[in-house]
Amino acid sequence: MDATELLANTLSPDANTRQDATQKLETASRENYPEYMLMLSSVLVNENTPLHIRNAAGLALKNALSAREAARQTEYSTRWLALNDDVKSKIKQDALMTLGSPSAKAGNFASQVVSAIAAVELPEGRWNDLIEVLLGFVNNEQNTNLKVATLQTIGFICEAIKPEILSLRANEILTAVIHGARKEEPSAEVQLAAIHALYNSLEFVRENFEREGERNYIMQVVCEATQNASVNVQVGAFECLVRIMSLYYDKMALYMEQALFGLTVVGMKHPDERVALQAIEFWSTVCEEEIELTLEAQEAADYGETPEQVSRDFAKIALPEIVPVLLMLLTKQEEDAEEDEWNVSMAGATALSLLAGAVQDAIVAPVIPFIEGNIKAEDWHNREAAVMAFGSILEGPDPNVLTPLVNQALPLLIAMMSDSNVQVKDTTAWTLGRICDTLIDTIKPDVHLHPLIESLVTGLNDSPRIITNCCWALMNLAEQIGMMYDPESDPTQINPLGKYYEPVMAALLRVTESGSNEANFRTAAYEAIVAYVNGATPDVIPVIQNTVVTILQRMEHLLSIHNQILGVDDRNNWNELQGNLCNVVTHVTRKLGSGIQPLGDRIMTLILQLIQSAGRTSTVLEDAFLATGALCGALESAFGPYIQPFLPYLYAALKSHEDAQLCTVAVGLIGDISRALGDQSAQFAGSFMTVLLENLQSDVLNRNVKITILSTFGDIALAIGPAFEPYLAMTMDVLRQAGAVEPNPLDYDLVDYVAQLREGILEAYTGIVTGLKKTERVNLLINHVPSILDLVQRCLAEDERLDSLMRLSYGLIGDLADCFPHGEIKAYLLQNWIVSELRTKQRMPPETKKTMRWAREMVRIATQ
Repeated sequence: MDATELLANTLSPDANTRQDATQKLETASRENYPEYMLMLSSVLVNENTPLHIRNAAGLALKNALSAREAARQTEYSTRWLALNDDVKSKIKQDALMTLGSPSAKAGNFASQVVSAIAAVELPEGRWNDLIEVLLGFVNNEQNTNLKVATLQTIGFICEAIKPEILSLRANEILTAVIHGARKEEPSAEVQLAAIHALYNSLEFVRENFEREGERNYIMQVVCEATQNASVNVQVGAFECLVRIMSLYYDKMALYMEQALFGLTVVGMKHPDERVALQAIEFWSTVCEEEIELTLEAQEAADYGETPEQVSRDFAKIALPEIVPVLLMLLTKQEEDAEEDEWNVSMAGATALSLLAGAVQDAIVAPVIPFIEGNIKAEDWHNREAAVMAFGSILEGPDPNVLTPLVNQALPLLIAMMSDSNVQVKDTTAWTLGRICDTLIDTIKPDVHLHPLIESLVTGLNDSPRIITNCCWALMNLAEQIGMMYDPESDPTQINPLGKYYEPVMAALLRVTESGSNEANFRTAAYEAIVAYVNGATPDVIPVIQNTVVTILQRMEHLLSIHNQILGVDDRNNWNELQGNLCNVVTHVTRKLGSGIQPLGDRIMTLILQLIQSAGRTSTVLEDAFLATGALCGALESAFGPYIQPFLPYLYAALKSHEDAQLCTVAVGLIGDISRALGDQSAQFAGSFMTVLLENLQSDVLNRNVKITILSTFGDIALAIGPAFEPYLAMTMDVLRQAGAVEPNPLDYDLVDYVAQLREGILEAYTGIVTGLKKTERVNLLINHVPSILDLVQRCLAEDERLDSLMRLSYGLIGDLADCFPHGEIKAYLLQNWIVSELRTKQRMPPETKKTMRWAREMVRIATQ
């Protein structure tokens, strides 16, 4: 079978033929990679081959060069770079030749191949003449297809390769791209490809943007492109403006004043939705930037510093022009719009919400007349737009400004939950949810609570989207009122939600009986149930107990039908339901504490059956393990009888190195078991330590899981005290090696990782030191004091001192001093850096200052 026929078969409608051809290609790729790549290349360049076959060849070539997973990408890159130079040259030549194909689509396939090769070779300092070759193609006035495909290639390369690799060629690339994007360019296709390439190159032309003359020309070309006869070019130009605003906000004042205000406001009214959406996105981006800059300015003021960059208040200046357009767009709803279908009405609401965050109180005056004029309109479009406008401005302005408006609007909004139009009800439920979330003080328990809950519970019988928003509103209500009424601080307080618990929980449980989860309404109902569990006060505990019995019955029923599940959809539905049920059990267990004991056997039996049924790769395992951890914490030593039957599943999860999330939860469970059983957990410590140390040596396991493991050493040591001696030397060695890792200030990811790593190590040291403190084996620590204090010193010497690290560091100094109050480590504790640190007058949170003062007192006693 020749290459053309084989590639054709990969596109066959017959699944067996398709699978057979794909397998043969994969085999060829593995067994004779050079020949395979040359074969694909020859098909791609051949003008006599049908277009769909050339497409398959181009796609196969690209897929042999690029992969999403980092490990596979490294493998593909290594394989390509090892090819004979003649083979590589032939494939590159074929791809470059195809860029100028009479078929524009073939040129597009080739552009993907060229950029995939470039993404491998350019970072390695190879194919250095590529950019020059491509720029030569762009200047080819005769072949429009070649110019389009080349500009697409440049765009793909700019997108795929780190900016610093291309920054040396930024001038040439920018010149070629801008040349193609000019209004004088006769071909709209060339202009579009150039605009897209410009979009992808914006990040590495920062130096060009610093130069006023070049910046002016770039902005002129982009602004002119927003007026192009081609709508596609207009869309691309507005996309560029959005990105430019995001990257170069501080350079935009002049252009906003001269052109961008006008262009974007007109753009938002454009009859073609694609243009309007990008113009709206421009203002959303302006607002996001200004919200961020306001927060940074507040933070700088708190520290008595000057912010690096200040807001130019573009949104506030443009408010009179923007608000009327956005409000008009809110009335452009589509009757049968899909939930996830992005349209101008949704985009307008998002922009209005961001605008409220950016201009704060200033948003209220221009929006309120629109709400008042439309909220009782006959046309549902206007009613829904009025409610949406109201909901969109609830976050940003001062609550004191909004409170009288919300008080006035609440009765009307509650009544609108009975509106004749589904979209009006949906938006009203969402707006009530926003009020419950952000302005809970406006809901007066004796005035609003009863009609509000009644309307939301009635809404639980409506369409899926309305149910979802009603669940969200009920959840916010429980969370926010729960934060206001804390029985632990004042037992005389009565939560006004208490008398509604039983009917609300019953209604939410009815929603969760549904076999469907359209618009995520069933999941939302379970989340609301959890919120009511967490907010439960002693007077409603019987409702919570009844709820968990219902949940356990459902788990039992699902387990009984497990063998009847056939399709993937049913399996996913089963997993999702069991995950939700486990989540409720977890939260009920935490809420009831030791009061869950009468149900302990039943819960643990179900969890073990669930783990057994779920299989190793199921997402339910994580939820089942979290429920186990909650039960362990609630029962403490009474959890002992369940450990032996559970351990095989725990060890299996700990060995699932490729599943970082499950492994993290499993490691956390070791800490839970150790804390629950205390010194009784010594019988399991040996096997726990063995598996944890094995995990630390894994090349596959995510590095963040390893931080959790280090912290868990401290949990084990704290629980078993002197019985930790057999593992002490090895553990301290591991902690010392891990603590030696230093951050590279230029690598932000590494800086964050090292901070988390040090926190995990300090937690481990704290557990070990505290576990041995005031025991006959405390002297085992003396040899390790220098390495512990070395890490503490480096943590406290950082310019950016994290509060969590400072508190742990001071705590450890105090713990070590407390371990040796008779001067055994006096010389270490009198080091200048410790003396200086414990006398520091730096500002710090009260809890950290309290820890530092305690440490100072412990050191004083230990150095007398």
